[in-house]
Amino acid sequence: MSTSANEPRDPQAIRISNVCKSYGQYKVLKDISAEVSRGEVVVICGPSGSGKSTLIRTVNRLEEINSGSISFNGHDIHAPMRTKELNLLRSRIGFVFQNFNLFPHLSVLDNIAMSPIRVKGVPAAEARAKAVKLLERVGLADKQNAYPGQLSGGQQQRVAIARALAMEPPVMLFDEPTSALDPEMVGEVLSVMKSLASEGMTMLCVTHEMGFARDVADRIWFIDAGQILETATPDEFFKNPQHPRAQRFLADLRH
Repeated sequence: MSTSANEPRDPQAIRISNVCKSYGQYKVLKDISAEVSRGEVVVICGPSGSGKSTLIRTVNRLEEINSGSISFNGHDIHAPMRTKELNLLRSRIGFVFQNFNLFPHLSVLDNIAMSPIRVKGVPAAEARAKAVKLLERVGLADKQNAYPGQLSGGQQQRVAIARALAMEPPVMLFDEPTSALDPEMVGEVLSVMKSLASEGMTMLCVTHEMGFARDVADRIWFIDAGQILETATPDEFFKNPQHPRAQRFLADLRH
């Protein structure tokens, strides 16, 4: 995957076309088509088991698809490619997991600096200096020598965001980044995500945090049973949802 100035630039950062995904006979994603524009924040919401996490994991090929296509910046994400090419592609699409996925045996600083060194060949001193700046950005400048096990869940998730940002990706994916956190830690992670959105980062977020969706999203995709049933602005979605399933979902949340 080329990242040169001459690479094709699709007007959409992410383009999902007729994507289907099954586990055996169980259809998880059913003919999904959607687009994310550059600089746009899209929140995917819906009930548990609706296919939200599977969908976002197909966008950086953590899950393979059965049919359809997904493109990033005009490149086919699911085209045949070597491991090195796939790693380079993933380095351009930051991914923040529900359960942090930090390396427990590495310091916070080394967790952040490792991928730029190994994948992009950045000199170690430069990568570590960048890691320090990223820790300052997420409010953890004093934790660079700590290990993940010494941090709270909210702190670990902020380190995970810094680690993804270390690769300077033009797109960030968040898969329920606050669902494993105690309630008092949720705000510190959402604050970092809000600051990224305000800086123009293209973001695709699976989340149950409806306050975040209302305040930060440009668009909301409502998904159920493997289909996007409604796409709307937050104002439209929360005030006047069109699909009966979306209406029920919001009514259940209010109760």
